[in-house]
Amino acid sequence: MKVSYSGKDFKIGEGLQNRIAEKLGRFDRYFGADATAHVTVRTEGELKRIDVTIKVQRHLYRAECEGEDVFSALDLAVEVIEGQIRKNKTKFEKKIHDYAYMKEFLKSSPDVEETPEGRIIRRKSFELQPMDAEEAVLQMEMLGHSFLLFTDQESDKVCVVYKRKDGNYGLIVPA
Repeated sequence: MKVSYSGKDFKIGEGLQNRIAEKLGRFDRYFGADATAHVTVRTEGELKRIDVTIKVQRHLYRAECEGEDVFSALDLAVEVIEGQIRKNKTKFEKKIHDYAYMKEFLKSSPDVEETPEGRIIRRKSFELQPMDAEEAVLQMEMLGHSFLLFTDQESDKVCVVYKRKDGNYGLIVPA
């Protein structure tokens, strides 16, 4: 797995890089060498926050955790990602051809900041991935988001899936 690092108000030394690579190395058995990971470490007062995003093929796994030190936050983030994999195991089995990189594993066992209303406080850009609505719901759940923007692979239109208050999902398709 290829790992990239960035620190915000925090210097990531060689020792920490080695520890992160060692911890994320346990995912090599699931994803192989095709996966890429990006780790961001930042300080928030006395706490250290770590954000780990793993991309394999067109699927994302993400965890954002905080702790008194960076090592405990890293341990929590690794546990969260493993939990995402376990939680979605049956969904992966149903779509095994789309998740062929998970075959070995299947055989075995947001912070919200208060700001004035109406202000854009963060901009984010990402590559839209072609997928069907069910795969978009799965991806949204794995990321822990309440909605996901994607390109519908049949119609090639930009669509949105979202989680409703009743626990079901909605799909917005342009006319």
